[in-house]
Amino acid sequence: MPDVRAVGIGVRLGTEGVIPVSDLPHTSAGPDTAVDENRLEELIIEAQTALPFELPALANRCASALGLDSALIYLVDLQQRLLIPLDEVMEPLPVDRSPAGWAYRTVSSRVAEADDGVIVWLPLIDGAERLGVLAVRTASLNGARMRRSRMLAHLFAMLITSKRAYSDWLAGLTRTATMRLPTEMLRAFLPPHTVGSSRCVSTAVLEPAYNVAGDAYDHSVVKNVLHAMILDSMGHDLIAGLTTSVAMAAARNARRGGGDLVDVVGSVDQALAQWLPDHFCTGVLCRLDAVTGVLQWVNCGHPPPLLIRAKRVLDGVLDRPPQPPIGLAGQLAPAAREVHETTLEPGDCVLLYTDGVVEARDADGAEFGLERFAEFIIRSSAAGQLPAEVLRLLTHAILDYQRNQLRDDATILLFEWRPQYR
Repeated sequence: MPDVRAVGIGVRLGTEGVIPVSDLPHTSAGPDTAVDENRLEELIIEAQTALPFELPALANRCASALGLDSALIYLVDLQQRLLIPLDEVMEPLPVDRSPAGWAYRTVSSRVAEADDGVIVWLPLIDGAERLGVLAVRTASLNGARMRRSRMLAHLFAMLITSKRAYSDWLAGLTRTATMRLPTEMLRAFLPPHTVGSSRCVSTAVLEPAYNVAGDAYDHSVVKNVLHAMILDSMGHDLIAGLTTSVAMAAARNARRGGGDLVDVVGSVDQALAQWLPDHFCTGVLCRLDAVTGVLQWVNCGHPPPLLIRAKRVLDGVLDRPPQPPIGLAGQLAPAAREVHETTLEPGDCVLLYTDGVVEARDADGAEFGLERFAEFIIRSSAAGQLPAEVLRLLTHAILDYQRNQLRDDATILLFEWRPQYR
């Protein structure tokens, strides 16, 4: 093991046998760290047309061009329990009990000892979305090699993001079970788990990962505005998934056409009434101005949002008289939806959820409950967990509570306003 103290790396081993990495001091590249820039340029050009299954070999060649020994890509599975290697002869690693998982959970670099040097574990991130980790092997570590390892992680995060949109191989690799057709259809519409900017972040999860049919979430950033939505269609069949998919498409169509919140809900009402007149869904649609903190929302027959401020839930702050579900034709459908408005404070979190979250039951029939749900969010956030990690842990807690057999879909979306980070 090299003397990592010489390059500014903490030397106290953590509970998972890894060494936390701080920012390394700038050092000039010596003869042993020289870069073949012509070769690197060739590899970057090659990466543009490389097929997804060619990425493992490409990662190794790029690592070699940067003076590193090798690089191995791991992608997180659908339920965020395993890190799956793109090299299919390698074994998956647990997210909760490995140095690789530590890097994924904390979104930070870690260094672990290896027989022939060290392994640097780096998170693969697309904006705010966690994709997996990159394992970089090197005989020794200095500032130049650490920066190049990070550059490599950034490069392959972008490559994976661009190629997974059309790669069934990458999609199949991250599955550990067979997916039902309604779920396959619905997941094709879902955005990344996490989106955001320097002023706000939104993250969401959906379970059961392979059998969900009627629940869905959507979030998008348009300039300085965050749009967030959660939906729950009636039923658990292909029609329920189709209802939710039509609702999401109608909402996006209205947003992209410049419509406000009333226009968006009205568009979904009309689409469902026209194409699926006997079906409807409940939902909450939100619009957050990330500059001013002004939050607008419409609640269509759904559990009300929760507002978390200063580590506690402000009871009833976002409760309003219920409006009819989306898609109900006739006299029940209002001519225009009522939009509610409030102003958030910096650090406020808004929590949207479907009833399958709080109605999960243990072996004795006791519900998981709203209080336990909110306390888990607050406790995990207070412990310094990132929002995406909070929801990952929460969904696993809910699944464990009901012995991995949810009686209903469980979807959670959490967004935070944090203007102090801009």
